[in-house]
Amino acid sequence: MDNQFAIKVEGLHKDFGEVYAVKDVDFLVQKGEIFSLLGPNGAGKSTTISMLSCLLEPTKGDAFVMGHSIISDQMGVKASIGVVPQDIALYEDLSARENLNFWGKMYGIRGADLKKRVDEILEIVGLTDRQKDRVEKYSGGMKRRLNIGVALMHKPSVVIMDEPTVGIDPQSRRNILDSVLELNQQGMTVLYTTHYMEEAQELSKHIAIMDHGEIIAYGTHDELVNIVGEYDRIDLQLNTSAAMVMDAWKAASGVHQVSAEDGLIHVLAEDSNAVLPLLFEAAGEAGARITSVEIQEPNLEAVFLHLTGRALRD
Repeated sequence: MDNQFAIKVEGLHKDFGEVYAVKDVDFLVQKGEIFSLLGPNGAGKSTTISMLSCLLEPTKGDAFVMGHSIISDQMGVKASIGVVPQDIALYEDLSARENLNFWGKMYGIRGADLKKRVDEILEIVGLTDRQKDRVEKYSGGMKRRLNIGVALMHKPSVVIMDEPTVGIDPQSRRNILDSVLELNQQGMTVLYTTHYMEEAQELSKHIAIMDHGEIIAYGTHDELVNIVGEYDRIDLQLNTSAAMVMDAWKAASGVHQVSAEDGLIHVLAEDSNAVLPLLFEAAGEAGARITSVEIQEPNLEAVFLHLTGRALRD
């Protein structure tokens, strides 16, 4: 395996009976980078992470973590990674320090080395002042930070984080993102799954967009945005059903794509200034009125919309 890559995924596939959850996935994660796997709920991100963590056997394909195969060298993989699962994996009747002591011993750390490492982790995740409090008293964000701490106890080469900011308040989310950036600055490789476009944009050099079990786009942020770089994205709302205007708007000159979800209509257009008057005219002829208009700069959501015909948050 090329020494520049911490993770190399080759044709990874997972079937559950006649239904596939992951289909022929390939991607590379460079050593020392934050790599985001971006996609909506149900895209196959967690299944991919479970295979890379050796919790699920792939139906076919293979992946290598720090040179260790998830098929033939699972012990090597597990020694190389720390995993932050989407679900909290802590003992709530124990304190933060007691949780870290327990998991440290599970990793074979003892004595003065264990105490030193627990102190380091509490500092990294910002829980030194609350280390003696029972976890059941923690906020959701504090629990997630401690969950990250557990994954770091054995100083892994690669940390895999599965949606670590789901369901927490904005301040805790900011703290977690800052912690991820700090870990990366210290040289750690991070594989980060999320359905939040802005997290992937902020954190990652390379991003793979996943949908229905497949990687549909892969590259740097700029490379991905260039897929739709020639199009403006216009988000509109009507005072009536989107169905009244969809066909007319799709036929309008300069319109590339039209889709609708939750009362919002997304239009990809070559030139928003030229297309907007046509949209207003067609809406008026259909007896509909446009109640709001927002023009978006090209971003990862526009890429997902362009490739799938629906918004990333669907």
